[in-house]
Amino acid sequence: MAETLEFNDIFQEVKGSMNDGRLRLSRQGIIFKNSKTGKVDNIQAGELTEGIWRRVALGHGLKLLTKNGHVYKYDGFRESEFEKLSDFFKTHYRLELMEKDLCVKGWNWGTVKFGGQLLSFDIGDQPVFEIPLSNVSQCTTGKNEVTLEFHQNDDAEVSLMEVRFYVPPTQEDGVDPVEAFAQNVLSKADVIQATGDAICIFRELQCLTPRGRYDIRIYPTFLHLHGKTFDYKIPYTTVLRLFLLPHKDQRQMFFVISLDPPIKQGQTRYHFLILLFSKDEDISLTLNMNEEEVEKRFEGRLTKNMSGSLYEMVSRVMKALVNRKITVPGNFQGHSGAQCITCSYKASSGLLYPLERGFIYVHKPPVHIRFDEISFVNFARGTTTTRSFDFEIETKQGTQYTFSSIEREEYGKLFDFVNAKKLNIKNRGLKEGINPGYDDYADSDEDQHDAYLERMKEEGKIREENANDSSDDSGEETDESFNPGEEEEDVAEEFDSNASASSSSNEGDSDREEKKREQLKRAKMAKDRKSRRKSSEAKKGKDPNAPKRPMSAYMLWLNASREKIKSDHPGISITDLSKKAGEIWKGMSKEKKEEWDRKAEDARREYEKAMKEYEGGRGDSSKRDKSKKKKKK
Repeated sequence: MAETLEFNDIFQEVKGSMNDGRLRLSRQGIIFKNSKTGKVDNIQAGELTEGIWRRVALGHGLKLLTKNGHVYKYDGFRESEFEKLSDFFKTHYRLELMEKDLCVKGWNWGTVKFGGQLLSFDIGDQPVFEIPLSNVSQCTTGKNEVTLEFHQNDDAEVSLMEVRFYVPPTQEDGVDPVEAFAQNVLSKADVIQATGDAICIFRELQCLTPRGRYDIRIYPTFLHLHGKTFDYKIPYTTVLRLFLLPHKDQRQMFFVISLDPPIKQGQTRYHFLILLFSKDEDISLTLNMNEEEVEKRFEGRLTKNMSGSLYEMVSRVMKALVNRKITVPGNFQGHSGAQCITCSYKASSGLLYPLERGFIYVHKPPVHIRFDEISFVNFARGTTTTRSFDFEIETKQGTQYTFSSIEREEYGKLFDFVNAKKLNIKNRGLKEGINPGYDDYADSDEDQHDAYLERMKEEGKIREENANDSSDDSGEETDESFNPGEEEEDVAEEFDSNASASSSSNEGDSDREEKKREQLKRAKMAKDRKSRRKSSEAKKGKDPNAPKRPMSAYMLWLNASREKIKSDHPGISITDLSKKAGEIWKGMSKEKKEEWDRKAEDARREYEKAMKEYEGGRGDSSKRDKSKKKKKK
């Protein structure tokens, strides 16, 4: 856990309510950035009303309350950090950081308090547990009972889905305690209720994910996707980002909505909502509000009557309601002049858009990668053809994305873009070495050790040596070996024009047919003998007594380390083992590699010595065999 204290600022790696992130405390306020989504919580110093320090499951935590009722909780602190944080809060926020532990008595009878966005169940003065009401998806009532249902957390293996509270009846007239409890929850909960008419409706829009045509009804706090089979209700609070991307054909537009948490259809999660529009499609739109309400709510961003392209109207309305900027492609231009690159990801073809602060791929599956979460990028040669290359991105969390089948002509533009954004390039130096021919580029990643390629090279050398040995052996045996080629020549002579002419003049049709069948049979037998002879010679080519070629330093190390790698990674496949071994070898220090280089050099010397002895002995034996054959002749 990293922590530094500079210029009265505190930087801390912590856990927010659900995800890891980075917390920064400064004189102006507190900022938390979610590592997974990039979402930022910004709390101004003047808005803070209370700070509580307490022990939680992950060490110690910080609970912050603001003037507008919002509650922020951050875990992952150490106990020793309390004094430093307490002094910082006193000095810069004029706020006392109080220590307040949770009650661990285990009682299930207590008092419920509603404070801001939080429901707190207390025993005496100590809270037992707290529920953020923004996580409540539904609230139902029964006789003396209230049931709260929650949104499912996809990042957790186990999620709390329901809590029930028993509310005892009271003697007060006119006040139902169950209804009062439910109203307190619903006033702050993230429960979607379609009350009143929609502000506007867009009909039959083409949606790529989830696939189909949907009517989009725009309500003040959420949008409703109504299709033939499924309905989705999306609160504006779950919208992270908006993207407007031109298609490569310049006739269509993508409008992408990034969601967290995602919408669900069975077990499928959709983190992106992608709409496809034609640029030629126009619409006249009238909002279901009077002009005063429109002016008061949207402050000139929308008007009661609007007209224009359909994609412009949808993006304009969404921007005003969600209150987020729309991201468009930056100054990147590909080889064809488009602002995107055609490529493939996970066997599906799509478009990769280099943006000012990240990459986005549409459409199946959609992927958004921010620059601040990229560890490095890599340009690799194409696996199927030399006319394309692969673009690999690895994040700081270790996730790898490979965009393949990118045209070779796009390389220069993409490299310049990545270089300008100062991203780490794994095989830097490609740009200077590339030329119109693909050969120079094909060797661009040779600095990486490829275990599979190393093994193929070794086997190729062995096959080449064996082929040379077999050709030498066959050359020595030509004196006495059967030569099927001469047989074939004899057979061919019987089929020349003179032979056929003489036979036709002396014999009848039936004799000629019989002779042809006999000749074909002889030719077939000669070919069979030739093929059998070739197979026997091939078998004789590799001498089992010949010395084996020495292994390289890498192969010697791999044989010695294979069992250790298997024990460290149980169940690893052969291909993954080779890949892992290559990574370990590449990261090994020069001193350790020198040890294996010495062993490989010793093995090579022994091989050369054994080879000289073997070739000397084989020469004497071949001479003896020749003399014996001549005597037999």
